[in-house]
Amino acid sequence: MKPDIVLLQENFTGIFEFELLQELAQIGTLLNVDEGHILMNVGSYIKSVPIILKGSIKILRPDTEGREALLYYLGGMDSCAMSLTCCLGHRQSEIQAVAEEKTTLISVPIEKVEEWMTKYNSWKQFVFMTYQRRFEDLLNTIDQIAFHKLDDRLLMLLKRKAKACNCKVFVITHEELASELATSREVVSRLLKQLEKIGKVKLSRNKIELLLK
Repeated sequence: MKPDIVLLQENFTGIFEFELLQELAQIGTLLNVDEGHILMNVGSYIKSVPIILKGSIKILRPDTEGREALLYYLGGMDSCAMSLTCCLGHRQSEIQAVAEEKTTLISVPIEKVEEWMTKYNSWKQFVFMTYQRRFEDLLNTIDQIAFHKLDDRLLMLLKRKAKACNCKVFVITHEELASELATSREVVSRLLKQLEKIGKVKLSRNKIELLLK
């Protein structure tokens, strides 16, 4: 389905010029994806770049043993720098992108990504800002791994999920959290119980409530 120009104006006025919005309405594809939907997989060639309107997408880096490390989240009015890089370099993806919740996005064909860089200054600025935000996200991830204990990293992950979904209750398993932190389910379960004891979280079956203000 093509995005309506009114929808684009509501979301992108002040970000993209009207001529770019007109092109986006003509060649973009409006998609609604459910939680858990895989938008991008390791090894696949990127044919389009997503711009998220509503919802959130988590970007994961899997290893050869099937474990996954969370790199960062994409939220509203955001895009993935790695997909932009793969588009411009015509390379295979090195990450996996999974919808964290029900998400609405606009898919932009890769041939337009480079063309718009020289045609529209607002698009070039959008791409540069996307790179900057993702670089900051990756620095934050590196800082967590290098300088924080695993219990701190778990609490930070829960806070990031709360920010991404604008909620404090997560329907998620200990196994899924362990995968995102590249550790074991047993370790995550033990740390969650410790956090519950000190009043940071409330645990129930496949649900975690973040109690921090």
